[in-house]
Amino acid sequence: MYEKISGFGDEITDDFGSQLDAMQEMGINYIEVRNLALGGGAKAVVVDLSDDELRAAKRELDSRGMRVSAIGSPIGKISINDDFAAHLERFKGALRAADILETDYIRMFSFFMPEGKDPQSYRDEVMRRLRALSDAARAHRAEIMLLHENESDIYGDTADRCRDIFESVGTENLRLTLDPANFVSCGVRPFSEALPALRPWLHYVHVKDKESPKGKVVIAGEGSAEWRELLGALKEQEYDGFFSLEPHLQVAGRSFGYTGRDLFAKAHAGLMNLLAETGWQSAGANAS
Repeated sequence: MYEKISGFGDEITDDFGSQLDAMQEMGINYIEVRNLALGGGAKAVVVDLSDDELRAAKRELDSRGMRVSAIGSPIGKISINDDFAAHLERFKGALRAADILETDYIRMFSFFMPEGKDPQSYRDEVMRRLRALSDAARAHRAEIMLLHENESDIYGDTADRCRDIFESVGTENLRLTLDPANFVSCGVRPFSEALPALRPWLHYVHVKDKESPKGKVVIAGEGSAEWRELLGALKEQEYDGFFSLEPHLQVAGRSFGYTGRDLFAKAHAGLMNLLAETGWQSAGANAS
């Protein structure tokens, strides 16, 4: 049974304890932390939590024997024209969260491009900012890995521009979170085009699917994201990173997605079936 299965608990509910309840019921022992509410309080972004709040979340995880796969941070999810100094300061919260929640992985992005503008016009500023984030992470703790997600409408939304990022920034602590559905949104074929271009930097995988660039988000394997081909190739290439469920089956926004408990369980079962079909584990293992 492949054990590195995780997911965004806030796709199920706001309350952190209830997020962990649901994940455990599905046999998932990791969580990618993005938004959460602690002890009946208001929902907050993980990078904005205080040290005491982060320690409370860690105690909740420890009491269940669960671990954090990655900090699902919003770093880099601002306009390239927005103030970067303030954003770099907010990045310290992501670093603190990674320390206290005991993970080396921080998910991040490469800045939204102004609508209708050529992304190449902003390339140098994108690279400057990404190098600054990389340097700050390395100075904080050598083990921290920044995982760039190919989000729609940011600089690194296509395979070519993602590759440009990794080759140009050139640091060992900047790698790829592959989101196949996001590539579908940009008209990029995840297996046929993205994987060959980006495999050297692939370190983490988000699990969702999409029917077409303008179509609806669906369970992995039911859309155009070439999931069977991807999983077959990754198995052959001995990928040993996380598969993190981010189904977005009811809401797929820029800063938040929502799926609900029942649909999340179906998304998890869909992933387990795909893993069995492509030789990662026996049929039915760990399925919901």
